[in-house]
Amino acid sequence: MHSSFAARLTAWQKMHGRHDLPWQVSDPYRIWLSEIMLQQTQVKSVLEYYPRFLARFPDVAALAAAPQEDVLTLWSGLGYYSRARNLHKAAQMVMAEFGGSFPAERQQLERLPGVGRSTAAAIASFAFGRRETILDGNVKRVLTRCFGVAGFPGERAVEQSLWRLAEDLLPRDAALMSAYTQGLMDLGATVCSRGKPACTVCPMVDGCVAAREGRTGELPTPRPKKTVPTRHTVMLLATHGDKVWLLRRPPTGIWGGLLSLPEFETSTQAEDWLQRTGRGDALPAWPELEHVFTHYRLIITPLPARLDGLNGGAAMEDNGQWLPLAEAPDAGVPAPVRRLLLRLAE
Repeated sequence: MHSSFAARLTAWQKMHGRHDLPWQVSDPYRIWLSEIMLQQTQVKSVLEYYPRFLARFPDVAALAAAPQEDVLTLWSGLGYYSRARNLHKAAQMVMAEFGGSFPAERQQLERLPGVGRSTAAAIASFAFGRRETILDGNVKRVLTRCFGVAGFPGERAVEQSLWRLAEDLLPRDAALMSAYTQGLMDLGATVCSRGKPACTVCPMVDGCVAAREGRTGELPTPRPKKTVPTRHTVMLLATHGDKVWLLRRPPTGIWGGLLSLPEFETSTQAEDWLQRTGRGDALPAWPELEHVFTHYRLIITPLPARLDGLNGGAAMEDNGQWLPLAEAPDAGVPAPVRRLLLRLAE
């Protein structure tokens, strides 16, 4: 299986793999952009955002020169916003340190913010034909099943073992690298899927340990279960006429740099803020809204309020701004906040 893996995979990819994705080009910028977007995001969602991003930022110079707020606004709804902030920083680094051209070597690409070893390897392989291996979630699933690698792939020892295996499987011919790397992605995404792998059409089925031993349901080994904590917040939907008050969040952390609604630990704190800010009345709270992050659940209590007697928001926070309700949902806001703003605008 080791000796024939690369040949089987590249032959399968050329016949059955994906060949019409918009980032399947030789342009390092477009490849890098797609790889960052595809981190923890499905292809279907990226296909929606990718062309809009390219229309606004057609090259790395345009992205580097743009205000970060513009980048976050276009990214809004795609999630994991640290990717957008790192994307902007990396573009500026490419301009400042690499003269506007992406480096070809994986080790240099790894210096870019937001680019880890697997992402750097994908860029080096696709754009420059370098003999480097990727190891994203899809690839880990393929390798653990094909070769019967037990243990949670997120554990360091297991991951290091998978890196060594992935390197051993690389084709010797660098000309095959693009098809091989794409084949790894395609096999994991379209055949060796998480829930119902299509083993009957897999090019590896006759040598696959998981298929032979009936272990596709247990490989890769799941993450050890942990209790996911729950957090609560009150989001204030403060309106003044046809405008809503939004705050710019700190540049780092959850939803860093995005516009969002003022948050409070309790409804009482929100009402106290209304009294200090001006003549305002809280309305009955809306039903709770749940938003799930990787490491915790956030329960949002939306609290609408009407503010009167404000002099253009003179007494409000320096990091806030009034936005027309008709425009606010399309600003750079987190997904749950957009849902609340859309309801408020109805």
